[in-house]
Amino acid sequence: MKDLIKTIEELQVLARKHRRAALKELPTRTIFIDRMLASLGWDVHDPAEVELEYTTVDGRAVDYALKINAKPVIFLEAKALDDQLDDVKAVTQVVGYAANGGVNWCILTNGVRYKIYSSQELASAPDKLLFEISIDPDDVDGNPLAQVAASFNRLSRDSIAAGLLDDLGEEVFTTAKVRKALDRLITDQDDALLRVVRRALDGSNISPNQIRAALARIWSLSTPKPPKFEGVRTKGKHGTGVVPTVRGKDTGEPFHLDGKPAEVIDVYRGLDRMCHELAPGQISRRHLAKIIAWGIGKTVFCSTHLLQGGLRVWVTVEPHEIPPGTSFARDVSNVGRWGAGKVELAIDNTSTLLAAQSLVALAYQKAASKG
Repeated sequence: MKDLIKTIEELQVLARKHRRAALKELPTRTIFIDRMLASLGWDVHDPAEVELEYTTVDGRAVDYALKINAKPVIFLEAKALDDQLDDVKAVTQVVGYAANGGVNWCILTNGVRYKIYSSQELASAPDKLLFEISIDPDDVDGNPLAQVAASFNRLSRDSIAAGLLDDLGEEVFTTAKVRKALDRLITDQDDALLRVVRRALDGSNISPNQIRAALARIWSLSTPKPPKFEGVRTKGKHGTGVVPTVRGKDTGEPFHLDGKPAEVIDVYRGLDRMCHELAPGQISRRHLAKIIAWGIGKTVFCSTHLLQGGLRVWVTVEPHEIPPGTSFARDVSNVGRWGAGKVELAIDNTSTLLAAQSLVALAYQKAASKG
């Protein structure tokens, strides 16, 4: 992992150097992509492992075909360094190459941003996005290098050969599908569901209406009307004074989720569940211009801003309360921020989210104690 981190640091230096040179696709491949693939254990000089200009089943050519046992497992399409990777046509093209060729995974990259798609998901091409990684040195919201390297390691030859990317995709996409189905079942609350719950209660005299109310509390369908959360004073790049995003019109959840990778949405859902389970039926959630905030009464204890590479989360605990060795947390008491709290958490996967649970719970306890 140290070698991979070193490569990322060196590529960031090169990105600064070439950023204004309008680097085209071929030099981007040579300077950035080939080097990253080599650091991930792919032999870019062996066509049996990395085949360039691979001919697809429909006679087109994809820039790279990464192979295990001489069989393509990932298609990678390269773009110029300054390409924003937001062209739906380009996404649809590489996803189509992979789907038609029976290859599950495909990557669209400009050398500093990598977008990883599952071609087999039954969704529009943009919604097949599993996760995104950025080593862009100008990305002020970038994750710590160790987390970035860990995300890249999912694409290493060893990880692909071990099926780790397949496992991650199955976990994230399946969880999303099951959660959507459960949302529908709980929302509808039909008689069949109520009968299943009553049978599981072993003869309890709880009424159907009581079960409905309990399901609503547990599944966050019934929460207090969101109050006007109290502002928090900060200073830094986002200005000085009451954070403008703590107050304002509710923008709605889709405003924050639109276009985000499936893994980011999955982690957000986990954070939402974590917050609501601290006090079912009592936690309020507001969707503001820059953040989603959770509170008890009028006090915010947790807030998040969704990025392409993960969540930036703020909790209302003191910096000295960060457990030793917590690499994903940092003191932002003197740094401008969108959310409430002096501690910022960089969360890009469910494992890190679970590790952050104690800090979220502590922030809730402090907020609840204010009455």
